[in-house]
Amino acid sequence: MQVKKVVDTPAIPHVEQAGDALAAYIARHPKLWVITGAGVSTDSGIPDYRDAAGQWKRSPPVQHGDFMASNSVRKRYWARALVGFKALSEAQVSGAHRALAALEAMGYVELLVTQNVDRLHQRAGSRRVIDLHGRADLVKCMGCGYQLMRHAMHAEMARMNPEFAALNAQHAPDGDADLETDFNAFQVMDCPRCGGILKPDVVYYGDVVPPARRIAAEAGLSRAQGVLCVGTSLMVFSGYRFCRAAHEAGLPLASLSLGVTRADALLSHQWRAPLTPVLERAVHVLEDHHHGTPWRLPSET
Repeated sequence: MQVKKVVDTPAIPHVEQAGDALAAYIARHPKLWVITGAGVSTDSGIPDYRDAAGQWKRSPPVQHGDFMASNSVRKRYWARALVGFKALSEAQVSGAHRALAALEAMGYVELLVTQNVDRLHQRAGSRRVIDLHGRADLVKCMGCGYQLMRHAMHAEMARMNPEFAALNAQHAPDGDADLETDFNAFQVMDCPRCGGILKPDVVYYGDVVPPARRIAAEAGLSRAQGVLCVGTSLMVFSGYRFCRAAHEAGLPLASLSLGVTRADALLSHQWRAPLTPVLERAVHVLEDHHHGTPWRLPSET
């Protein structure tokens, strides 16, 4: 497949040009398989992990094995989450979330796979969504499978740890906080049914995406006419694998983000530009077309 890239840098965003080209891509490939990442939620006030070059901005998140094996790691995790989870629980949907929901409502989205755990796509109105890495608002016992909503667990741990609940710190990605103190006194809530380890229903680093979720995403990809990556560096293999499969199947791949992606060599279209205004411009162009306004399909270049 011939690679044809449209590149807009953050320094020269050319929002209208990128939005028109994105609209043309969507119109030509109307059954889109969309994958989103942290960049979609930064306008909602949720920090991301990586910079425009795809490098870590901070220490990598907790590893699954460490969380399960170490009580001290769990103490540190939950104490910081008690402070930082407000960034997720109080986040509001962004223009990017709303624009993607609008594209689905117009019939352009076959499936949206998100690597985010904030459930903001659903709150914005998207219905065909797979939470690839799970959801942060739900907690599950790793022993017996008992589930509870995370706000209930936080309320109980705030009652158990009033001195920690009163602390403040800068919010970090995925409900974490930049809090460093002595965590030994923190009391972690255990499963009320079996006493097992409670963990957010999220795929941590070192863990694997549940097979049923991966298979459902692959099935959506098999029905799609094109792929659109939004706000993701695709550095995590669980997301990148789908782009590699799409490329091998001959599907066009497009990316809208502010930086590089792991799939740059596979892309047929690429726009390095601000997400929300470009998506909103594309939706506006496509809505005009749906409402009967004469429209000459804009050039993708």
